[in-house]
Order: sequence, then structure tokens, then C-alpha cells
Amino acid sequence: MMSTETVALRDPEPRVGRSVSLDHAAEILGVSRRTIYNRIREGRLQTIRTLGGSQRVLVDSLATPASHLNAAGADNVASTVRF
Repeated sequence: MMSTETVALRDPEPRVGRSVSLDHAAEILGVSRRTIYNRIREGRLQTIRTLGGSQRVLVDSLATPASHLNAAGADNVASTVRF
């Protein structure tokens, strides 16, 4: 009989939210790819690295109000998010 502690250690899948490519994040927010990089550096967008080394933006960080303001300060909430 296995203890629950042993079972928990066997679960190799990290519990990370959904993510999108940098290009897709830029499209969703209506900004340039460069703006996405700037927002990542500023901490306004959260990212993960894939096993292959690619950087992806967490969808949850796209939903924060600060990430939806374009350079002019206009609200740019995307009505369609493709996954």
C-alpha cells in the first residue's frame, strides 16, 4: 500500500496555467511583440519556459488590468482568445 506522500511525489506534471506564444499574446492585447518583451521585463506579464527553451506568456497574466493598456493607455481587452 502506497502512502499519499509517495503518490504526490510521483506526479511529475507541474500545475501551471495555460500559456500562449509571445506573438499570440501581442495579438490578444493589440500591441507589438517588442511591447510584450517590455511588459515581461517590467513584471506586468508572467511567463514560463518550455523544455525546448521557448518563452510563453501565462494567460492569467493577460487578464490583469495593467496588461490590457496599450501605449496610448486605451483599454484593449480582447473579446476572442484562441487556445
